Amino acid sequence: MKEIIYKCSGDDELTLPVLILTIILSLLKILVSCLPTDAVNWIISKFKIHSEISGGNAIVSFDGKRLEGEEKIQVINHFNNARFLKKNHIFPGNEQLFLHPEDSGTPLVIDTKKGKIDVKLFVYIYNDRVDVVKQYKKKLISYSLFSDSLQERSVPLISNLA
Repeated sequence: MKEIIYKCSGDDELTLPVLILTIILSLLKILVSCLPTDAVNWIISKFKIHSEISGGNAIVSFDGKRLEGEEKIQVINHFNNARFLKKNHIFPGNEQLFLHPEDSGTPLVIDTKKGKIDVKLFVYIYNDRVDVVKQYKKKLISYSLFSDSLQERSVPLISNLA
């Protein structure tokens, strides 16, 4: 009888790590499924391509002229309310094609901060879409938006210069 118990106890080497791993994974599952809304929103915002801009720390310029007051607030609101359409893939060597596209006109340039990181947004307005090129650190991301108000050039300064 002692031999049988001894032979069975040899499986303890594998049972203990599996038991610990099962407990850890169960706790992780419970933690992830019960996160508060603020924590979930914070995690999602870290991976969001089209993030909202606050007017306080943003500098908006068009054709070298800085937008101030109501025009700046209007552009930022239109940008924040725009709907995300798609991400444009930038391949190495094609960066300049996105920063200075042909037949694009003058871009809106928005300088802002995301945390401690300086972010520069180039907003190219077309009739059917709005292309945004986001430049931060040494990265470049391009995506397209849909915004009736920006596409119609409803901001007076933009409509006069475009």
